Amino acid sequence: MKTIRTIGIIFTLLMLAGLFLFLGGMRKNGERKNNIVEYNDRLHEIGDAYLAGTDLRTLEETFGCEVILTQDPEDPRVMSLIGKRALIFDFAPEGQLIGKVAWTETDEAMTEMRDQTLRFGIILWAVVLVAGFLILFLVYLSLLRPVEEMRGFSEEIAKGNLDIPLPIHKNNLFGNLTESFDIMREELKAAKEREVQAEKAKKEMVAELSHDIKTPVATVKSACEVLKVKHGRKLEELEDAASIADEKDILEKTDLIFSKVDMIDHLITDIFHTTLEELDHLELKVKEESSLLIQDYFRNMRMYKDTFKKDIAEEKYITLENDIPECLIFMDRLRMEQVLDNIVGNSAKYAGTEIRVSFEETEGAVREDGRKDKYVRIRIRDFGPGIPEDELPLVTEKYYRGQNAKEQSGYGIGLFLVKNYMEKQGGGMEYYNDDGFVVDLYVKKA
Repeated sequence: MKTIRTIGIIFTLLMLAGLFLFLGGMRKNGERKNNIVEYNDRLHEIGDAYLAGTDLRTLEETFGCEVILTQDPEDPRVMSLIGKRALIFDFAPEGQLIGKVAWTETDEAMTEMRDQTLRFGIILWAVVLVAGFLILFLVYLSLLRPVEEMRGFSEEIAKGNLDIPLPIHKNNLFGNLTESFDIMREELKAAKEREVQAEKAKKEMVAELSHDIKTPVATVKSACEVLKVKHGRKLEELEDAASIADEKDILEKTDLIFSKVDMIDHLITDIFHTTLEELDHLELKVKEESSLLIQDYFRNMRMYKDTFKKDIAEEKYITLENDIPECLIFMDRLRMEQVLDNIVGNSAKYAGTEIRVSFEETEGAVREDGRKDKYVRIRIRDFGPGIPEDELPLVTEKYYRGQNAKEQSGYGIGLFLVKNYMEKQGGGMEYYNDDGFVVDLYVKKA
């Protein structure tokens, strides 16, 4: 406000100076008016000189006038003087009109006044022009230049360049604002440095934890291998059918534990090189695989039976309603197993009911080339309470956990990873409530 007030005061003073200059010139011209009494005295003097015998030429030179001896009011010489705005008096030295006496000083005064008015008009125009340019210069210094500097500063900040300082001009309109912007830049720079340090510390912590976890995982894998060898030898020595069945059951469970621990080992290796914030950037190794692998995944999922309700028969923990169409599909084995594990694990944890799985071949939307992609749809259905409708759009968001998940352990990234991995394999995911929670997985056929 101080700058605007200063500009307004300067502009007002300049305009007042021009106005006073113009009015002074006009007043000077106005003071040059005709004195009628003086001209009357001159007229009497001319009359006396004429009666004394002075010739007309001498009278005209002496009194600076023009004497016309005529009684005709329309005499061309009289009309000419009237056109020149001359001051004309009747000439009657002996009381009888014999002509006209005229002074042309009025025309000359008018011409001079017009010239002076023109000069003062030009001076006033020049004053206004200079004042205008001065105002523009002041506006540029106080408004436009700071705005341009802040625009360039904001562009650099948007690019992430937090090292460029913003010039601070405390005397202009944006002085305090530019200072605040520069303080903001310094705070952003400090916050970014803290974020980098925190990210570095988090990655180091995850790497250390991953390294520590891999040790007991390796121990479990080794124990499984020992159990497989031990019970494999024992199986060869048994002859009783019941004992053989028990040993086979133990070997199957040992194989299942080994496969899950191996999957954990792979996941820990991935986490070793990334953080939870970067899980969606993991590269998948998608290649052609047999669809029968997916069916085998489901048949081996008996690790969740303790989570289900006790009144469900073991053979109904996971029911395959039909066989999967035998074909080649695009998938990453490890990620696909993780996808199925997440979905079945969520149903076992939150629903605790029977899970039914069905398979069906289907087609996608028409592509630009007029062809359609073909998929194998895997429908996984439980019969629990489902998910509240207002939470359905959010369950695949990273770290989102619904109201029914508050009592359960977890991080809220299971379904987020399911959706992410399915899309990276060229397929997709749909989910909805239908007498329980239903997930449709679309695996692209090769």
